[in-house]
Amino acid sequence: MSDVRITIHRAASEIGGNCIEITNGDGARLILDAGRPLDVPEGLEPQLPASLDLSKPVEGVLLSHPHQDHYGLLQQLPTSWPVFSGKAAAKLIKLTSEIIHEPITRSISPWLSGSPFQAGPFRITPMLTDHSAFDAYMIQVEIAGKKILYSGDFRAHGRKKVLVERMMSLPPKKLDALIMEGTNLGSDKPCISESALEEQFVDLFQKTTGRVFVAWSAQNLDRTVSLYRACKKTGRTLVVDLYTAEVLEMLGEHAKIPQPGWPNLKVVITSRLSEFYRRKGREDVTKRMVKYGMSAQRLVETPGQWIVMTRHSLLGDYERKGVIPDANDAWVWSMWGGYLEKAPGQGVKAWFDGFGTPSTHLHTSGHASTADLKEFAQKMNAKVLLPVHGTAWIPGMDGFPNIAKLDDGQEFSI
Repeated sequence: MSDVRITIHRAASEIGGNCIEITNGDGARLILDAGRPLDVPEGLEPQLPASLDLSKPVEGVLLSHPHQDHYGLLQQLPTSWPVFSGKAAAKLIKLTSEIIHEPITRSISPWLSGSPFQAGPFRITPMLTDHSAFDAYMIQVEIAGKKILYSGDFRAHGRKKVLVERMMSLPPKKLDALIMEGTNLGSDKPCISESALEEQFVDLFQKTTGRVFVAWSAQNLDRTVSLYRACKKTGRTLVVDLYTAEVLEMLGEHAKIPQPGWPNLKVVITSRLSEFYRRKGREDVTKRMVKYGMSAQRLVETPGQWIVMTRHSLLGDYERKGVIPDANDAWVWSMWGGYLEKAPGQGVKAWFDGFGTPSTHLHTSGHASTADLKEFAQKMNAKVLLPVHGTAWIPGMDGFPNIAKLDDGQEFSI
């Protein structure tokens, strides 16, 4: 049978929690992402979508990138289901799971960008793309004469924007379906280029006489690069925590990114995170980083030198070492503004507000702007566009051709 069906089990009308299935007429199945929903009430354990049949085998589970809203429910899947992702993404998924949650022990088979591989009757071509997650992919699936493109999460204003531009200049031919994210539809999130953001950091570093404390995600490598480059331009030193240093070290073989031991980069060794690593049996990481490390005390002695990684769990250690921010310092929230309204972000804001430290929000979205989403959809020119990962999708909306808006669990034949 040549019938090919697509089911969006979750994320047809919400941001995050992606779980999509492609099935052929013979019953062969392929799963795209197994994400943790973002809106789970506190204290509740999220579950896989009820419409996802766990009793039958699949040819593969493809993880588009290492953000938890795309892989966070992986452990709930049958262990017999094979899993695939980028090589660096697999490392990040396993490290994050080991540090923050229960370790993922199942194997994840790595793919190579641009190199097709076979999973049962499915021909899969992963394509590296631009996103705030390192090692993020779009995925093309060919089955029974049909061609499907899954955008995953992407943008066209980061340090890998050329990958998206190249794809739009040479789009896949005769796409039957485009499954595309729409995170930023209907929002006013900033979508300036990462390079422009770097210059904003340069300006702030030059204007600030004291320290600049910056809250950003350790896994947002584009942001780490922007901060490091801004430090080099202004003669400052970027101070990262133990976990961020481990992420940089682990991914150094996959990209030219700042490494522990480089000039203008130091690792702050804090007692709480060191103890956490000891309890996890990871003292070897701490020992490796000590030679590139420094005590938080040095942040007090020469305040004009440092650009300091900030997260809620670090504040107690900083304060115990006498690191008290003041009006000569500045602090920056370099993540989505919505996280400031949640407990850890609120704690960071309250700490700096209590000391009268000037604040600013310098960030750019990890997702494509509305204009870039429209251009991408038009260039792909698929027979049907199946929206996911967005709350503002409307059938027939201007600039987006051939939208078929599905409900979670609804099957669509192409």
